[in-house]
Amino acid sequence: MTRRFLFVLGSSRSDGNTELLARRAAEQLPEGVEQQWIDLAAHPLPDFEDLRHDSDHVRPTRGNVALLLDATLAATDVVIVSPLYWYSVSAHVKRYLDYWSGWLRTPDVDFKATMAGRTLWGVTALAHEEQEVADPLVGTLGNSAAYMKMRFGGVLLGNGSKPGDVLGDAEALARAKTFFAQEAPSARFPYETD
Repeated sequence: MTRRFLFVLGSSRSDGNTELLARRAAEQLPEGVEQQWIDLAAHPLPDFEDLRHDSDHVRPTRGNVALLLDATLAATDVVIVSPLYWYSVSAHVKRYLDYWSGWLRTPDVDFKATMAGRTLWGVTALAHEEQEVADPLVGTLGNSAAYMKMRFGGVLLGNGSKPGDVLGDAEALARAKTFFAQEAPSARFPYETD
């Protein structure tokens, strides 16, 4: 399968530090690798309604939910591009991930089996110098990948608060050059051992 990257932008600010860092990393992808960028602020999802025990599940055919479902299913690599908001993913990204729960039960989608073996990545910018404060965000993405039997490429972390600050983070920019070139291992829950 030809690699196809879906970049899910979760910031409430366009061209913010997280997006700038993600675009720097995406510039390094080989020519011919498809990229689709979807800004969740420009394509908002309605509040997620948990219908997991109802039987009325239907596949969305139009609107932002259908756009994101189709784009997610078509991607070999899903990149969550979310600033660190209150030590985790943004509300936009959390809502997108909540929709995964509904898609698990959507007829004729086979969402979990389709996503198994594909790769989840993360990119975030944070204002702290101590990168450990992003552990909840990393855990959210890593555990989500483990549940879906995906690969997890980890999270590219950069430092920045004011717009453009991340472009001064030489270490993050250096990591961005090789971030998507690494082999992503199968995701595992923290309690799983060899």
